[in-house]
Amino acid sequence: LRLPSEDKNADMYEYIMDILAKNGYNHYEVSNFALPGCESKHNLNYWNNDEYYGVGAGASGYVNGVRYRNRGPIQHYLKAIAEDGHARLNEEHLTKVEMMEEEFFLGLRKKSGVSIKRFEEKFGMSFADTYGDIVEKLQADGLLVKDPEVVRMTKRGLFLGDSVAEQFILED
Repeated sequence: LRLPSEDKNADMYEYIMDILAKNGYNHYEVSNFALPGCESKHNLNYWNNDEYYGVGAGASGYVNGVRYRNRGPIQHYLKAIAEDGHARLNEEHLTKVEMMEEEFFLGLRKKSGVSIKRFEEKFGMSFADTYGDIVEKLQADGLLVKDPEVVRMTKRGLFLGDSVAEQFILED
């Protein structure tokens, strides 16, 4: 399979962004467009780094900094409940730093970006002290826009989204 070059991919992405915008579609997330009011509420829950419960065989959840997955298929799920009293296949306990990193990694995918106020309320830390230098550098590189309320990627930043997001990984 011959894939297009990175430049061709970027050209196609820009073309899609322009055509969809001209036709009334909102580019609300890196890889998603929708008519106003038709955005995926389900996926926005993940990109907002909100909690969600996973109930049932094979379901996944994220509550109180714990990401988990239940056993599946149903026979394994029911057997585990009968024998162990629960059906969790695995759990990942995120540290505060990991949760902060995910806030940015996921939130920057949204065109609306990451709320500074929400970050400070959620983590009890100063946004400027934690990420100020990183944001200033990415702004200088033309990859981020910061206003008093949010940090979001520029159009150029969208093309380099993973590279931008990984700058928010903190050293422990």
